Amino acid sequence: MKVSGRNLARRLVLLGNALSRVKHRRGHGVHSPFVYSLVRKVFMSNSLDERFGTALYDSLRGAGVAEKSARQLHNLLPHIEGQSYSINEVECDLSILLADYPTEQLRSAYEDAKMAGVTLAICCPYLTRERQLAVDALIAEHRCTTVDNGAYTLFFNNRLPKQHYRL
Repeated sequence: MKVSGRNLARRLVLLGNALSRVKHRRGHGVHSPFVYSLVRKVFMSNSLDERFGTALYDSLRGAGVAEKSARQLHNLLPHIEGQSYSINEVECDLSILLADYPTEQLRSAYEDAKMAGVTLAICCPYLTRERQLAVDALIAEHRCTTVDNGAYTLFFNNRLPKQHYRL
């Protein structure tokens, strides 16, 4: 298979992205107790936390979110001690913006989440180059902890220090 220069460059970027995530895969090298707990109890869990039922999981699966990501986002809600969630809106403890959410509206949604103090999840941050650049710009200016696990990026708007994890 012949690979053009542009495709080769893209593959090298993706390889570098994957290699930078290896060290944090199971929580190794994570010095934040909150993020370590997030990795161990949310990202590595194979079961649903059913304290609030399965409505969030069912909504995400119905919207086309992969099973693993839907399970992780569902388990995130009790982990952040949230009571409510919203999809493609910023109004609850956990606001989730799906892949079909317009890239040009990400900044205003981020600002709304920051003002409201809610946790924001942006799904498919690498869907397009424009979306990736928009999410990277938000990460750079965010004043609290962000976690990027490839499928979605989490913006925590609480009292955690400015840190960025690529898992």
